[in-house]
Amino acid sequence: MTLDARDTRVLRLSTAIVLGAWDEVLRIRAAAPPGEPDRAWREAVLQAHVFAGFPRVVEAYGVLQAAGGLGQLEPDEVLDEPELPERGRELFERIYADHSARIGQFLRDSHPDFARWIEGHAYGRILTRPGLSAARRELLAVAALAAFGQERQLASHVRGALRCGASESEVVEALQCVRDLIGDGRCTAALRVAARFCPSA
Repeated sequence: MTLDARDTRVLRLSTAIVLGAWDEVLRIRAAAPPGEPDRAWREAVLQAHVFAGFPRVVEAYGVLQAAGGLGQLEPDEVLDEPELPERGRELFERIYADHSARIGQFLRDSHPDFARWIEGHAYGRILTRPGLSAARRELLAVAALAAFGQERQLASHVRGALRCGASESEVVEALQCVRDLIGDGRCTAALRVAARFCPSA
């Protein structure tokens, strides 16, 4: 499988937000084809706070609103949900597989509330939302972690993307399509990490 043009736009939008590259956010928004921005765009913007924090996403909403917004919300798009640790745990275990118990214990040892936020909010409430598949959400995570140079976490989410149904070639394409945003050095380093799990790409 390969990424389509919308996948590439959403990946670039998310990465630009994570980096605070507002000129690129504006360029992507200005070049949106008919039918976009759509729910995938809106989900990518929401998800960005998991990797870049609330301030970046607040700024992104302001930039995008001034440039024409993110389109009309669908009726089922606003989810009045509590934290969802059970749903989060299921995705967490799918992504981390044999490493999930060890990583979960590390998070709990670091701070029990932080572990609960990761499980209930990041995984349970955000990364399991409808509107983007788990595979596409993991590709957004791969690009964000590459942008930050977080190679250990990048390795986990490359494996997670594959476990959630992304192909090896899609993982590599996701990194290549943001090369100009994250820089050659970080992209090359990220591709080296990806190559350990995507030998056929």
